[in-house]
Amino acid sequence: MEQIESKDQLDQLAKEFRYIVTDIMCRAGGGHIGGSLSLVEIIITLYFRILNIKPDEPRWEDRDRFILSKGHAGPTLYTALAYRGYFPKEVLLTLNANGTKLPSHVDQVITPGVDQTAGSLGQGLSCATGIALASKLHKRTNNVFCVVGDGESQEGQIWEAAMFAAHHKLDNLVVITDYNKMQIDAEVEKIVSLEPVVDKWRSFGWEVFEIDGHDWDDIYDTINKAMAVKDKPAMIVAHTVKAKGNVCYENRIECHFISIPDEDERQRVIGGVCVEGEEEPFEFNWTEGK
Repeated sequence: MEQIESKDQLDQLAKEFRYIVTDIMCRAGGGHIGGSLSLVEIIITLYFRILNIKPDEPRWEDRDRFILSKGHAGPTLYTALAYRGYFPKEVLLTLNANGTKLPSHVDQVITPGVDQTAGSLGQGLSCATGIALASKLHKRTNNVFCVVGDGESQEGQIWEAAMFAAHHKLDNLVVITDYNKMQIDAEVEKIVSLEPVVDKWRSFGWEVFEIDGHDWDDIYDTINKAMAVKDKPAMIVAHTVKAKGNVCYENRIECHFISIPDEDERQRVIGGVCVEGEEEPFEFNWTEGK
């Protein structure tokens, strides 16, 4: 599949992703909508403009690796994998169902295209550093990408991995912090502040960038700069909006996990999927979208 460069195409993908992620969570009775929608542009950029992968050969050894450390944002990753051809789009409708290949938190054993099981927060970056070191030892030229949450960045294991990666000069490792500034109970600043987060990562020996996590050019250009860094790992602090694109929950604490008890609530939340500057809610036709 060729890279997608057109902003119109990227914008259309983002619309579809936000509708699908909201829809499949509503059908499942709930889900982690906030941290899934905040990652839409970042995941699309990685899977449609950056990653060197082969969907018809999911375990190709020389592929770039992507580790979603904040594994509860799986629905956005699943949508990208479906669009890239790892499995049919209609499989997305089985999110969290009995026997599904798409559990609430990502699982490398059962989901084609998932490179690392995650969900126990704080562990994904350690896995990513190990994978990056292994690639170095085997003299592979692939890159390892990892997305961590701001809430999970309060975990000590994140900073142990940060020291390890800098010590081993893992310049094949690019990490993105989804800095939407909210976690399950309150704003990150009120629980345990990360600030000054940029200075902290620099002090650990990383090259650090800051971006608008919803700006296509900013995301793409900065990831490429991060991939060009030599002799140290790179951190991209992405400023994002939790539940971006759903007016029912955007930038609200209660969006971390939502419950959908009935059809009325489902219709309300689906109707909240909108696009800035457009009056009508966005709708996705599953039949036409296959």
